[in-house]
Amino acid sequence: MKKIKIPNHLAIIIDGNRRWAKRRGLSSFQGHKKGLENVERIGESCWEKGIKVLTFYVFSTENWKRSKKEINYLMKLFLDSLTKRNIKKLNDKGIKFQTIGQKKKLPQLLQNKIEEAEESTKNNKKGILNLAISYGGRAEIIQAVKNIIRKKIAVNKINEEIINQNLWTAGLSYPDFIIRTGGELRLSNFLVWQSAYSELYFIKKYWPEFNEEDLNKALNEYNRRERRFGC
Repeated sequence: MKKIKIPNHLAIIIDGNRRWAKRRGLSSFQGHKKGLENVERIGESCWEKGIKVLTFYVFSTENWKRSKKEINYLMKLFLDSLTKRNIKKLNDKGIKFQTIGQKKKLPQLLQNKIEEAEESTKNNKKGILNLAISYGGRAEIIQAVKNIIRKKIAVNKINEEIINQNLWTAGLSYPDFIIRTGGELRLSNFLVWQSAYSELYFIKKYWPEFNEEDLNKALNEYNRRERRFGC
């Protein structure tokens, strides 16, 4: 029996929370809440399937342009999700929690909670839950360039590995498979450098309604593809 290929690193662009809510006559806040709950559900399913690194694109650098009221709600939602109970669940499963993005733009209380969660789970080895929050691929590359200049690395020493080491994703494998919900057919500034050879999968369903059956269909599609990397 042929062994099923499972991506080592799965990245998901969660899109459609507000449109999902609007179709149901709900507030955008209710859509965001439902979306965050789905992150936990799909995350559980991914760990069960043997995925080792799971990255969710939850808040982009462009999302700061939204209304102050919506941003404040989202920040509180992220803060409320970092409960001792949820961190304990990650520790029980051996999952390391980390974030990538412009952390200093986040409210101080949220920064503190993220730091606590990262510190509490840093020695876990069975998997990585990676949240891209206040994240933008171009901002990440700009920051990497600044890091390289600050370290005074000689021009002839700069290569792909040096750039990798100075990205926010330093130490993480590249995403094998990227799923985007919501019907849009673009990456929207997500993992610009890292996604060069990623398999892409787009689904029209909005994120809050994306379920385990949809995940299985996506993974079956990934399993059918051949990744040649130019060979």
